[in-house]
Amino acid sequence: MKKIMVMLAITLGLVGVPAMAADMSNGADNFYKSDRVTIQKISFKNKMGMKVVGNLFTPKNLEQNRKYAAIVVGHPMGAVKEQSANLYATKLAEQGFVTLDFDLSFWGESEGEPRNTVSTDIYVDDFLAAVDFLGTQTFVDRGRIGALGICASGSFVVSAAQIDPRIRAIATVSMYDMGAANRNGLHHSVTLKQREKILQDAAQERTAEFSGAPIKYTSGTSEKLTKNSTVVEREFYDFYRTPRGYSPNTTTHPTLVSNVSFMNFYPFEQIQTISPRHLLFVVGEKAHSREFSEDAYQRAAEPKELYIVPGAGHVDLYDRTKLIPFAKLANFFRENLK
Repeated sequence: MKKIMVMLAITLGLVGVPAMAADMSNGADNFYKSDRVTIQKISFKNKMGMKVVGNLFTPKNLEQNRKYAAIVVGHPMGAVKEQSANLYATKLAEQGFVTLDFDLSFWGESEGEPRNTVSTDIYVDDFLAAVDFLGTQTFVDRGRIGALGICASGSFVVSAAQIDPRIRAIATVSMYDMGAANRNGLHHSVTLKQREKILQDAAQERTAEFSGAPIKYTSGTSEKLTKNSTVVEREFYDFYRTPRGYSPNTTTHPTLVSNVSFMNFYPFEQIQTISPRHLLFVVGEKAHSREFSEDAYQRAAEPKELYIVPGAGHVDLYDRTKLIPFAKLANFFRENLK
């Protein structure tokens, strides 16, 4: 078994990544491909003039004289489109939707320097620019465009929908409120003193980098596990650092200086203004991030739905096809993008 995993690591280009057995239970299939879907590499510019690179997914039997409903799909924070987003985009394209996913600016193949910069305004505009792009496709109905955000992209999608009524239906999966997560930590575990220390460290690093010091990175997924690694750290490690979900085009680590900008990000403050457009929050019963979907659901106005996936954790809904409610998502968009 160990030999098989080492060979798989070499095949996937896992240079420098531990060749450990990934948990492939419950149909974990991040790199799923479908012979019923056509994929086209595309790019478009956001309002800052930065090139955003993505994939356009269409049903194999696409009728050029027909107008299709379309869905923009966003990847988890620190990830790239090849991690989770491609899977969701493919599965929804199999259901007859045109789908588009992309690398957020500063990540993956999209432009932006320094790499791995956190900029929520630009991230949100990337989603709006994706809607712009879809609206230019002759086979897309401009009045039937929805958005789906996985993990942190859930909060970016919610934020984008508040300022763009062209996004007609909004779904999130394993959503992270990146503002609350950075201000307060999970379950409000970060004290004010700890927050002040984080800000002080970032301020000192900003001064150092202005004077020529190399860029520092923070958070993201651990590069290796230790006996003290937490359950949450192990959960992310199993996806990002093993053949299960590893991509050579990402580190998951944002820059230290830019990451504190999340503390000024409040994606749910005007979430009630999305109404009467429909909102669906999908979250695992055992997800460590469940508090964020529940918070958004409480704040949102009708029509809204909180859908709990029995037995599922946070990262389970990245790629475990036996747990992800694809039929639920497809029906949601089918009903609300009529």
